[in-house]
Amino acid sequence: MASKMVPHRLHSHFPRVMSRSRAMPWGQLAGLPRSQLCRMSNGPKPRPSERNTVWRPYLRICVGVVFIGAMIYSMVTGDNESKLDGPSIAELDEATKREASITETSPMRLRMEKLIKEPQQKIDGNVFEKAGVNVSVVYGKLPRPAIEKMRADHKSFVAADVDSLDFFAAGLSLVLHPKNPMAPTVHLNYRYFETADPKNPLSGDKNWWFGGGTDLTPSYLFPEDCEHFHKTIKNVCDKHDGTYYPRFKKWCDEYFYIPHRGEARGVGGIFFDDLDAEFFNRSSHSTLHPHSHASSQNAQEALFSFVTDALASFLPSYIPIIERRKDMPFAPAEKEWQQLRRGRYVEFNLVYDRGTSFGLRTPGARVESILMSLPRTAEWKYMDPVSGTRIDDGSSRSPGGGDESEAIDSDDKARERELMNVLKNPRQWV
Repeated sequence: MASKMVPHRLHSHFPRVMSRSRAMPWGQLAGLPRSQLCRMSNGPKPRPSERNTVWRPYLRICVGVVFIGAMIYSMVTGDNESKLDGPSIAELDEATKREASITETSPMRLRMEKLIKEPQQKIDGNVFEKAGVNVSVVYGKLPRPAIEKMRADHKSFVAADVDSLDFFAAGLSLVLHPKNPMAPTVHLNYRYFETADPKNPLSGDKNWWFGGGTDLTPSYLFPEDCEHFHKTIKNVCDKHDGTYYPRFKKWCDEYFYIPHRGEARGVGGIFFDDLDAEFFNRSSHSTLHPHSHASSQNAQEALFSFVTDALASFLPSYIPIIERRKDMPFAPAEKEWQQLRRGRYVEFNLVYDRGTSFGLRTPGARVESILMSLPRTAEWKYMDPVSGTRIDDGSSRSPGGGDESEAIDSDDKARERELMNVLKNPRQWV
């Protein structure tokens, strides 16, 4: 039964094919293309509408024309907008650097960039456990909240009614942590900030100011080192204004202070910020050093000259010190004391330093560069007998009940106590 049904089903699929093949001579059938034979064997299929076939190419052309037109309009309007805004400060400065070298007639932005990059190639050595040099040259836009904050800090801030301002910032930051505990850590930073009217960045109104300073942080006190460091800085300050050194030295002592420890980070140096035309005009009315030439220059040129000389004084102020101390012998206990002092360095930088705090709050900032100033290693010792937290009432006791006074007054801690006394009571070195 099943064997009879199979041929019946096979033949039932071919009646139309067989009828067409019988109606067509075999010669004509053999000359047909393969595709036409396949259509014949599978039966007739509905052909696409002739109307759709005609309109489909035109539809594609219309869509393409609309798309290309939108692209051209976007490009044209974008170019017009950029032409209306004019070139940015960065573009103008880049063109200036390509066309000519930096001279005294160049914009202050380019002169400051050149100033901070030159010392980078001169600083080198193999006596430091960790040393870092950050060079920043930044072009950007200040949003409205940042403009409001700067307006509060600078009464003479111009163009403060706009939503954004082009800005330029350049700075050099340097920190050197020597291996030898007899050699002091040194920090240096000099920076320049400028904003410009986005409609006229080349000759429009500008806001600008300088900031910076340098300071010394020893683990062991050598008065002659402190005197040399401060004297070198004072000579530079006095060259420009006799009031600079006492003002900036006091500013440094107040800034590099650790409130929760009740001590300074180091023996100071100078520190200043927001030195602008208003500051210079106030300062120029004070008693100037007899050899000062600042009053004969405009404010920006005078302050740039001061920053240039201050930066140039770094190597003379520090190299003689490091040469004297880098190869001195030291004991393990003295290295341990250096580690404790580095702990104080870390505490100040992470808790109180404005630059570190600002950098860590900035989205997308390079954290490694911000934390570059930290020492490679540091230690904290619970209730250190010389620098630990305790009640200075003459009856201090250790957690175990032992008397700390013997350890504090012992001769082998005399040099550590000498440093602590200076850190708690800043000294006038020159």
